[in-house]
Amino acid sequence: MKTTPVTPADLTASVLALPPLANDADGQPSPARNRAISAWLQSAGVSSFLYGGCANFFNAPVNDYPALLDAIEAPARVDDWVIPSIGPDYGKARDQIAVLRERDFPTAMLLPLLQVTPEGVATGLRKLSDFYGKPLMVFFKSADYVRARDLAALLADGVLCCVEYGIVGASEPEPFLAELLAATGDASRIIDGLGERTVVGNARHGLKGFTTGSGLVGPHLSMALLRAVQAGDLATAAELREHFLPLEKMRGAHGPIPVLHEAVRLAGIADTGPISPFFSNCTGDALLAELEAVAGTLKAKSLAAAAGG
Repeated sequence: MKTTPVTPADLTASVLALPPLANDADGQPSPARNRAISAWLQSAGVSSFLYGGCANFFNAPVNDYPALLDAIEAPARVDDWVIPSIGPDYGKARDQIAVLRERDFPTAMLLPLLQVTPEGVATGLRKLSDFYGKPLMVFFKSADYVRARDLAALLADGVLCCVEYGIVGASEPEPFLAELLAATGDASRIIDGLGERTVVGNARHGLKGFTTGSGLVGPHLSMALLRAVQAGDLATAAELREHFLPLEKMRGAHGPIPVLHEAVRLAGIADTGPISPFFSNCTGDALLAELEAVAGTLKAKSLAAAAGG
């Protein structure tokens, strides 16, 4: 597993996959099932694994955190980059960092939280990074979570190694992204946190890396999209993006985290088991049948792309 400090090159070496946490029938992480998910992604060249919202780290008890870290680290190859999440609240994040300090992960990502002030988030990130002794990543979906000038200062001061940008705007660049790019001077440490849905538009403004949820089902296509973005071939990138939109539409309609958890199972990648509270598994014959068809099609297209079809 990668243990060296995070560089801008690490952010674009692979898509940052967002695996669900596969559980056994008792709701405990299953080594075999999580290994199967990692192996599927690794077969497509994916080497970066970010365990955040899609792995439901939001609701993980602090007492279970060491076991969760064991579960996500176990499938990693020597050079794979595994990123655990912390938070979303400050107190939980600090308790989790106390655990992380005994581990070799090079960074952790702070999950987003509502009911905060931008100044408070910036101060909290500084305190958490100082306690950790390593830079952090931060993900946000709202312009009122943290200020662009504070993010630029946190990057410059080594508090952050990466900003995962997750705001959807009506214009390109979205105003906060434009402000952030102006404040930082470049996009080398900013990645698109909404994946295939927005990366083509944001790539026009310098973003070259992205996280992916639907890429769990179609990793070969997701990696091809990444390479097209990095080559500046946005026409090809836009064509590749179309393969992901049916699953993204279902995630938007029925919940991005539960739908992805179920899609990985229905595509035959791994049995993900019961999702942990406060989420619930997708139910309903019609929904599951549609999701199985959509996930199966995306997986088949991904395999065809890998075979040169």
